[in-house]
Amino acid sequence: MPKKITYEEIIKGHHFSSYTKEAAYILSKIENKEIIPIKKSPTNGKKPALPLRYWKNEDETDFTDLENELRFSISTRINIDYYLKHLDVYLLERGFVLALSDYLENSADELSIMMSVNERSFAIWQREKFLSGIKENGISAARVLTHCNMSVSDLNVYQTAEPLAYLSISKEEPQNILISENLDPFYGMRKFLIENENISEVLGKKIGTIVYGGGKRVSRAFKDFEFFTEPYMRNKQNTFLYAGDLDYEGISIFENFAKAFKGRLNIVPFTALYEKMLQKALQLNNLPSMKEGQVKVDGTDFFAYFNKDYVEAVQSLLKSNHYIPQEILSVQDYTL
Repeated sequence: MPKKITYEEIIKGHHFSSYTKEAAYILSKIENKEIIPIKKSPTNGKKPALPLRYWKNEDETDFTDLENELRFSISTRINIDYYLKHLDVYLLERGFVLALSDYLENSADELSIMMSVNERSFAIWQREKFLSGIKENGISAARVLTHCNMSVSDLNVYQTAEPLAYLSISKEEPQNILISENLDPFYGMRKFLIENENISEVLGKKIGTIVYGGGKRVSRAFKDFEFFTEPYMRNKQNTFLYAGDLDYEGISIFENFAKAFKGRLNIVPFTALYEKMLQKALQLNNLPSMKEGQVKVDGTDFFAYFNKDYVEAVQSLLKSNHYIPQEILSVQDYTL
């Protein structure tokens, strides 16, 4: 089994008349592959400069067996070129490479089945978090795959996200699916729809399903929408009505969400709800100040769904550094 050895340990017991002969001795051992320089090892600062740390087999044999292992025992789906040129790295990563090779050779049929990152990681290495970024003895799966000229996508995996929280009132197709940016309004509208199931309308819009968006997390939550939702929710004719805060952040969340799923989901602002929010806000004299650190956005895509008077009123409000939280509406506001 290879072990680490220092420059001083290699020349110990030898007496060289010059550094030139000492360097030649070290270089001959490297050429014969009796020792392999450890990558990124500091050098001795002389000419020629030589590394201060090396790999060496305890039985002092060369590394022919390791080369043969790479050439003849590793799955052909793994590109061995990098490791043949960096045997010191292969020594470090060998256990992970062999496990991957074994999986590719003996369980290749499993790759046709999409698995979560953690499930595939455990299947290959018996370490469920290795593939998602948790290092083992300083070694990462990303580097091992790179050195094998492979990528995570080659392993046919999907990233998991927090499951969507939603209430299904109806499974008719197509339908309006209401997405609430914030949790309290989600519960409020959920309560309203349950209590008025015979009507199933919010501000005159018939709602089949209500979903909790979770603010900035909404795009991540919908990332695998097609895989993990009921078939009726995937109907291409469905309309997704988005509702959130009327501030720069809320507008930005909507625009980024709609852009991320353009062509896949028909996402539009729930205009009737936003109009009701402004209507109530104009009756108040003390609206909250906008949270610090918000990046100003022009909201072109968002405001395109509203009339000129509405746009001017909201823009004036935002310029005064005030905003309208979605929580301005409650159960009694959801009827026309």
